[in-house]
Amino acid sequence: MAKQERPLRRGWTTGTCAAAAAKAAFTALVTGEFPDPVAVTLPRGERPSFALAMTRKDDNAATAGIIKDAGDDPDVTHGALICATVRAASTGAGVSFRAGAGVGTVTRAGLPVPPGEPAINPMPRRMIQDAIAEVAAAASCAADAEVEISIPGGEALAAKTLNGRLGIVGGLSILGTTGIVVPYSCSAWIHSIHSGIDVARAAGLTHVAGSTGASSEAAVQKLYGLPEIALIDMGDFVGGMLKYLRRHPMPRVTIAGGVAKMTKLAQGLTDLHSRRGEVDLATLAGFADTAGGSPALCAHIKTANTAAEAFALAQSQNIALGDTVARAAQATAARVVAGRDIAVEIVLFDREQNLVGRAPFK
Repeated sequence: MAKQERPLRRGWTTGTCAAAAAKAAFTALVTGEFPDPVAVTLPRGERPSFALAMTRKDDNAATAGIIKDAGDDPDVTHGALICATVRAASTGAGVSFRAGAGVGTVTRAGLPVPPGEPAINPMPRRMIQDAIAEVAAAASCAADAEVEISIPGGEALAAKTLNGRLGIVGGLSILGTTGIVVPYSCSAWIHSIHSGIDVARAAGLTHVAGSTGASSEAAVQKLYGLPEIALIDMGDFVGGMLKYLRRHPMPRVTIAGGVAKMTKLAQGLTDLHSRRGEVDLATLAGFADTAGGSPALCAHIKTANTAAEAFALAQSQNIALGDTVARAAQATAARVVAGRDIAVEIVLFDREQNLVGRAPFK
């Protein structure tokens, strides 16, 4: 019998780790002792506990650190040390936040926190405030504190994310809405798509371009001369991008990708990852027939090794397969944003970044 694969293990967001570290540090500040392990309450009521990886205390501050465990998710921050340094604040000041080393600062409008603030999102802030309030209530003291979150090596890790494009400089963001990382949910990527749209809108842009990869992004940027903040790295999540745009419309959206990904969109798929579906060569042959391809060409496309080979076959016979695929992909995208004042364009590029298909704005 085949061995059954174990369920994928869930992990903890940077926001959860920061809240736990802040709670431990604040406890040490008011009681002199670090709780280890330290438990925090998540937004949905779960209450996990965390072992402390480091502690430090002096007369004016206490620091605690927790190693982030992202479970089985390929998270760039898995294994990072999330630290919180807590200092006493004046009576009635409440909880304030600072960005320590490795945590970014927001410099552009459109993100959940305003420019000049540490890149600590609203839910992690609330979790930290709630954790400190819990300790303060137990110790009969005021919940007034300055919380500095830091991530050693965070600036280098941030270079692997889209933070720079979003206007977050100096390091990583402290994220999380549920406190839990679901493996392969790609929540950080989807968050960056949403944030990219928000930043573009806040900058007054009326045209954004979502691309499936670096090659198509470079090609569409060259095609239109778009500024960097108009470029949305949507990857396989064209449906996720369009659903967010349906709720937060922009006048013009270009979707750019290679021939295989855009063929999947033309087939009606809005998640373009291979696990969600492959290129259907029979459907692609049907597109070639619509474009005026001969029966011999359509039969050859049905047995092609790849979508790229199918497009090369069509190009060799001057059949505009790319335009037909683009129009079908445009129809798929239009269904997602139906009822909103959004014009959608589809552009297809080959591996050399040549434009091989287009369904222009209507």
